Amino acid sequence: MHEISYRACFKPQLPSFFIKRYTQPGDVVYDPFMGRGTTLLEAALRGRKPIGCDINPLSRILIEPRFSLPTLDEIEARLAEIDIDVDEVLEPEPLLAFYHPRTLGHISALRAYFIRRETAGTIDYVDRWIRMVATNRLTGHSPGFFSVYTMPPNQAVTAERQLVINAKRHQTPPIRDVKAIILKKSRALLRNVDRQTVEILADLSTESQLLTGSCTQTPSIKSESVHLVVTSPPFLDIVDYRTDNWLRCWFNGIDSETIPIWQIRSPHDWIAAMSRVFIELERVLVPGGHVAFEVGEIRGGRVLMETLVVEAASASGLQVDYIMVNQQTFTKTANCWGVSNRRKGTNTNRIVVLHKPNC
Repeated sequence: MHEISYRACFKPQLPSFFIKRYTQPGDVVYDPFMGRGTTLLEAALRGRKPIGCDINPLSRILIEPRFSLPTLDEIEARLAEIDIDVDEVLEPEPLLAFYHPRTLGHISALRAYFIRRETAGTIDYVDRWIRMVATNRLTGHSPGFFSVYTMPPNQAVTAERQLVINAKRHQTPPIRDVKAIILKKSRALLRNVDRQTVEILADLSTESQLLTGSCTQTPSIKSESVHLVVTSPPFLDIVDYRTDNWLRCWFNGIDSETIPIWQIRSPHDWIAAMSRVFIELERVLVPGGHVAFEVGEIRGGRVLMETLVVEAASASGLQVDYIMVNQQTFTKTANCWGVSNRRKGTNTNRIVVLHKPNC
């Protein structure tokens, strides 16, 4: 259920640890930088009410379908209904760096179908699931993706860069069976899901909040309503979320250039931005509620982000309890780039845990 790729996401065991430690069933768990929705899904699976916020509408597309799960029979039947056979490719020619013309035609038809249904207000939970899976299968480095061999699915390179990869590897985009790939991935995502899990998620989906916008202003979240926050913010300018997700945004009809995603280079400016976040988190937290704020070491360990977090939180009234460091021995992203471990990428989770005083 968690296997939806997204750049710089943390493992579900991280929110699980804090959810079990600081909340009870029925409590509200919030992630103001929800990304692929790891915290929200883990909270829902454990019977907590999830709230999430992200500036990029792509996030909602990635998490919402995992609260209302279709059956494999429903997915297969809907795929059979959707006509993706087209005579010509209407999408930009540069995309042919990633896809065989026939495959691109199918992807384009699928894209048009979802945008049409979304605009008409007729999109349903089965459509949303298929759209989520298709979004996750756009590019990758195995036959399980629609594209020719490229970077991992959470890092879409430019078409120009893909042409360089193709030339270097002496490869051309092969024909891919789009519907078969979607069905196979759906089967993998749902393989361990039982009826009880489906019912739990369905019940909590009606109480969940999925917000698109800045987490510095969330008036729709009631004051003193959140019991736990588990999140990971942008690490300065280390990850370019707009560039990494350009192809996913295109597929979903999102203009990524209009999304004000933070790309902050200066630690001083980062502290100022996060200070506004912490002030809003203090407002929504119940007295005694906790925040687990995960960051990492960056720039070769020269900047330890937890020190910036502590400073950013100082004006909010939240109090620091402790800093937890989780050491990792393998960094998958660094390995995908062909870089040996511990020389590139984030090798530790550094979590600043804070609480809101009771008085």
